[in-house]
Amino acid sequence: MATLLWLQGGACSGNTMSFLNAEEPSACDLVTDFGIEILWHPSLGMELGENAKRIFHDCASGARPLDIFVFEGTVIQAPNGTGRYNMFADRPMQEWVRELAAQASIVVAIGDCACWGGIPAMAPNPSQSTGLQFHKRELGGFLGPNWRSKAGLPVINIPGCPAHPDWVTQILVAVASGRAADIALDDLQRPQTFFTSFTQTGCTRVQFFEYKQSTLEFGQGTRTGCLFYEFGCRGPMTRSPCNRILWNRQSSKTRAGMPCTGCTEPEFPFFDLAPGTVFKTQKISGAIPKEVPTGTDPISYMALAAAARVAAPKWAKEDMFVV
Repeated sequence: MATLLWLQGGACSGNTMSFLNAEEPSACDLVTDFGIEILWHPSLGMELGENAKRIFHDCASGARPLDIFVFEGTVIQAPNGTGRYNMFADRPMQEWVRELAAQASIVVAIGDCACWGGIPAMAPNPSQSTGLQFHKRELGGFLGPNWRSKAGLPVINIPGCPAHPDWVTQILVAVASGRAADIALDDLQRPQTFFTSFTQTGCTRVQFFEYKQSTLEFGQGTRTGCLFYEFGCRGPMTRSPCNRILWNRQSSKTRAGMPCTGCTEPEFPFFDLAPGTVFKTQKISGAIPKEVPTGTDPISYMALAAAARVAAPKWAKEDMFVV
């Protein structure tokens, strides 16, 4: 039986809410079918007060074996590196993180905040938040670039805001069954099983993307017009299986007529610091774009887009806005 301890740092609990809605396998399946002993979880742990602290101290000291340490949320280091802006069980949370990570066989970061700092790590970052082993796209984070678990592995990152529940439970099953070393990771330490293809893969609007036919409205059914050119959908630049492993087994943002926000990439969220705004739509159409899908450059992409528009069949242009 593999033991698991899950803590939350600077977080909104969104990844916990996602985890509790997992179906294949569910959180219950982890215990009943896959032999994971959840020593403590913020929403599932039965122990309180001194009893809970005893579990943390025993795992941190090595008195109790810890196979999997799961962390959700940022590591808060303010003020001045003390971490006292985030106290937990009578100590700065960062001290628990450092000691538990040192004792765990495998460490898993769940969600953008734990992976690379997420929203709290955006400038000016008054909480001095960072991810476990990345700060945005820069390797390092709280544990440092060369940190390795007792099993000799770096932090396994499962990003998302929140992460899809089945990404979480399926990776935990692989880790608990002794297959952690077989999980191929990309350069951001994300499991390639989930983060090799682009979000665009499986999108029901992809034919409109190919012919550069855009929609000007949100929520137009499941397949009418592309959301990339006018609404800044980041599906062509974001690695995730959101259109292959559907949310709630039913849909995704693009299938619901909303643009992908690129939440599995370190640059998320794409803040616009202009007064009165929070997120900036990464609009692609118009002048030479600053950012285009992976594998090409802006000038070449514009030439390809012009050719695609000319070749677009009649059905693709009907009721569409041509970009």
